[in-house]
Amino acid sequence: SPVGVVVLDARTEAPVSFNREALRIVDELGNPDQSPEDILEVLTVLRGDGREFSLQGLQPSQTMSAGETVRAEEIQLRVPDGRSISVLHNATPIRSEDGQLASFVVTLQDLTPLEEQERLRAEFLAMVSHELRTPLAAVKGSVTTLLEAAGDLDPAETAQFHRIIRDQSDQMRFLIGDLLDVARIETGSLSVDPEPSDIRALVEEAGSRFWSGDAKNPLSLEVADDLPMVLADRRRIVQVLSNLLSNAAGYSPEGSPLVAGAVLEGVHVAVSVSDRGRGIPAEMLPELFRKFPWAFNRDSPSGVDGSGLGLAICKGIVEAHGGRIRAESDGPGLGSRFTFTLPVAEGIVATAPPAPMSPARRARRTARERVRVLAVDDDPQALRYVRDTLTKAGYAPIVTRDPAEAPRLMAEEKPHLVLLDLVLPDRDGIEVMNDIRRTADVPVIFLSVYGQDETVARALDMGAADYIVKPFSPTELAARIRAALRQRLEPFVGESSEPYDVGGLTIDYARRMVALQGEPVDLTATAYALLYELAGNAPRVLSHNVLLQRVWGPERMGEGWLLRDVVKRLRRKLGDSAANPRYVITEPRVGYRLAVGDNSQ
Repeated sequence: SPVGVVVLDARTEAPVSFNREALRIVDELGNPDQSPEDILEVLTVLRGDGREFSLQGLQPSQTMSAGETVRAEEIQLRVPDGRSISVLHNATPIRSEDGQLASFVVTLQDLTPLEEQERLRAEFLAMVSHELRTPLAAVKGSVTTLLEAAGDLDPAETAQFHRIIRDQSDQMRFLIGDLLDVARIETGSLSVDPEPSDIRALVEEAGSRFWSGDAKNPLSLEVADDLPMVLADRRRIVQVLSNLLSNAAGYSPEGSPLVAGAVLEGVHVAVSVSDRGRGIPAEMLPELFRKFPWAFNRDSPSGVDGSGLGLAICKGIVEAHGGRIRAESDGPGLGSRFTFTLPVAEGIVATAPPAPMSPARRARRTARERVRVLAVDDDPQALRYVRDTLTKAGYAPIVTRDPAEAPRLMAEEKPHLVLLDLVLPDRDGIEVMNDIRRTADVPVIFLSVYGQDETVARALDMGAADYIVKPFSPTELAARIRAALRQRLEPFVGESSEPYDVGGLTIDYARRMVALQGEPVDLTATAYALLYELAGNAPRVLSHNVLLQRVWGPERMGEGWLLRDVVKRLRRKLGDSAANPRYVITEPRVGYRLAVGDNSQ
C-alpha cells in the first residue's frame, strides 16, 4: 500500500504490526545504523493544533486523548537533528468486547510528493509571470519609442518596431494558449476537428515553420511514399510536430541533425521526431508527459525557453485524435525519439482526388500540389512574416536564413518562384540570384529595405522579375507573386493550320476533331483543350502548372490530381499506356509532352 499502516497496542504502546510504507517513513528519519525502535524512542510529533510531544514514555491513550478518532490531520514527525516528514495522519481506536481501549489503527500518508507538487506549481507561476513580463517589456519599449521618437525613425526602423510588437504579442498569446490548452485537456473539453489529411503536407508545414524560426539544427524529412490519408486536425497536429521539433532542437547541440518522418503501422500512421542530443534517462521516460516534469530540467539545465507544458499538450492533442504518444531513448548522450500515431482515414489514400473541392478545401491543398515559393532572408522575423503571408495566400513556403542552402533547396524542392533579400551575410543577393538561375529558370523577386532607384534598376537589369521595398503588405506581396507567375506561365502557343498527325493520331484544329487510325475519338471539352495545348507546343514539355493555368485557369494551379485524372482518361480514349506511351509522354516531376514523328520517344 502507498499509505503507511501501524497497529499500536493501547496498553504497551508497542507496535503490534506495520507495513512496508510505515517502515519506509520511519527509516527516512533515521541514520543507517539506527533500528526503527531506536528512531521511535527519539521521535517527536507536532500536531496540527500546535501540540508537540515525544513518543518516549507517553501512553498512546494520552497521545490520542483517550480514544480520540483523528481524520486527515497533518502532522510532522521530527528527530533531534532537525529532519522531519509531514504526513497526513488518521487514527481509529479499537475497543475490546468490554469497552476497554485495546489498540489504535494509525495510517500515515507521506506528503512529500504533494509538497513537491506545490513547490513546482509555485515555480510554474513564477515562470509564467517571467515569460509574460519579458515580451510585455519589449512591447512597452517599442510603443514608447514609436510615440516619443516617431519623427526621427526611418520607415525600416518603424517597421522593425512594429514587427517586435507583433512577435512579442504572439509570444504572450502562445503562452496563454498553452495554459488554456492544458486546462481544456484536464477538463476533457479540448476540441479537435479531424478530417482526411495528407501527413506529408503536415510534416512539411511543421518543417517549414521550424526552418523559418531561429533554427540552428539541420532538419531532414523522411516520409514514406504512398502513405494513406490520416484523420487529423491540421492546426493541432502541426502544433504537436512544432513542439516536438522545438524540444529536439533545444536538447541537441547546435548543428546536430534532426529527423522528422512518418511510416505506416497497421491501421495507424506513426509520426516521429528524432535527435542525436542529450538523451533521456530511463527513469525519466514515464514522467515526460506530465504537466511538471521539472526534476529532469532542473537537474540538467538546458537553456530551453518555454512553459514546460509542451509535451503534456502534445499528449492531450494526440489522445484526442484517438492516437498514442511515446518517448524512447537509449540513455543520456544517445539522443531520443518521440513517436505519435494517428488513425488512417479508412478508404482514402493520399493520391485520391478530393471531389469536388470547395474554395475552403482548395486553400488547404497539400504542399506538394501548391505553388512552391522559396524565401531567403537572414532576418528571422521578416522570414516568419513572409512565410505566414505565403501560407495564407495558398502557396507552399520553403524558407531558409542561410543563402548557401538555396542551391540545395532549389534542387530538392524545385520551387516555382524565389523571394530573395538583397543584402545577405557575406553574400550579395544578386550573386545568390545568379547561382539560383544557373540551376533553374524561375522568377526571382527581391525584398529589400533599400528603395533607391539605382539599386532597384540594378536588380531588374540583372534579371530580377520584380523588386519590393520593405515594409510591404501581404496583399502587395501576393499580387506581385501572381504577376510574376503569370508572365512565366504563359508560353507562346502557335495555332497551326496543318493538322497534327503522329502514329495514327490526327488533330484537325480547324474542325476541332480528333481521330485515331481514321476513327473519330469522342473527347470532352477539357480533354480536347489539354490535347490541343500539348499538340500546339510539341515536342516542348509543358509543366503541370502551365497546363492547369491554360486549361482550367489560374485558380486551379497546384491541383495536380485534376491534371493527372484527365491525362489518365485521355490516354484511355487514345489506347495509350503510361508505361509505354506512344502519344502522351510523362516527364517525371515536370509535366507532359506530345510525341512528334513516328517514334513516341
